[in-house]
Amino acid sequence: MKHQPHVFHDDYDTLILEGEELEQSSEDDLWFLPGPMEEEPDYLPPGPRAEPCDAEVLEDWRKAEAGHAARLARVAGRLCALDDRLKRGPEGWRHRLALIEAADLSWFAGDSIGPDRLALWISMRLSGVQDDTAALARVGWAVRRLTGGPGPEQDLSALHDRRDPENLGVETEPFVVRASGWLDLMGHADDLHPITRAAMGFHLWGLAGLGQHGDRMEAAVTAARIAASEGRGTVFAPLAMGGAGGLRAGGPPDARLARWLEGMETACLTAMRQLDDIEAWSARAVAEMASLSGRTPPALCAVLTEWPFVSAPMAEALTDASRAAVQRNLAWLEALGLIREVTGQRRFRMWRAAN
Repeated sequence: MKHQPHVFHDDYDTLILEGEELEQSSEDDLWFLPGPMEEEPDYLPPGPRAEPCDAEVLEDWRKAEAGHAARLARVAGRLCALDDRLKRGPEGWRHRLALIEAADLSWFAGDSIGPDRLALWISMRLSGVQDDTAALARVGWAVRRLTGGPGPEQDLSALHDRRDPENLGVETEPFVVRASGWLDLMGHADDLHPITRAAMGFHLWGLAGLGQHGDRMEAAVTAARIAASEGRGTVFAPLAMGGAGGLRAGGPPDARLARWLEGMETACLTAMRQLDDIEAWSARAVAEMASLSGRTPPALCAVLTEWPFVSAPMAEALTDASRAAVQRNLAWLEALGLIREVTGQRRFRMWRAAN
């Protein structure tokens, strides 16, 4: 019997070919489906970086301090000289510098309050029609805190008048809670120089969520108090006299500390020049007033030493003298060239010491 050749191999191959053709035909019919997944292109911007931990922040500021050790020593010497000068001088010098510093800080914070308007507000609560009373109140707070009160590392809530009300909302985080992280970090930075610690605290103030409408003013006043925490004559370290470039943010701690030291050195030198000028003026005024009798002339001299700008109503209130006595002595001082009228007006006039 003759065997028939097996043909199932050919049939199997035919089935495979027909299946592949059917599969290809099916794929062609599904043209509307999306194609195969491709790798996502790497041109998207990176996401936000994680905030550095406290240990990394402290280490960065320690490295910055080490890198600027020579400049830091020089600025600390400037501040020490200012402290000694204020310790030996009259109390009015501190108030004068605080008022000038607060007015300069107001321009940095965006309030733009001049020392003449600030003097009227603090002494008599007077403001012009176009004055922002809220801004005046903020800068007035700065003057008070630059001349006294608890230090920021002693009682931060009292320094900033930020006592939480009893009916605080559930969703509102108490100030003491928000301040605790900032205070803990400042406490761990006690190995840093107060000037460096002040710079670090200033730049971390907003990140800690401590700022409100006047946050930059609050941060600067807090830092000024920290920088002078070891002083005996000065309550604050000047930061903005002569320009507030040292308070500008941006860059790593090394760059920020470099700007801080440069700005603070300029501010300390400006403050010393202010004291030189008013001390020389006071000596000249005392010599000229030696022949005068009464208590109004020396009292008026003390007011002009303490306040950069003085009006007649201010002088009357601060010296407790009569309006006639104040006006007579102001006219006499102006005739001698000891004071100069600065407004050029017939009313609402103000005078300053003529150096």
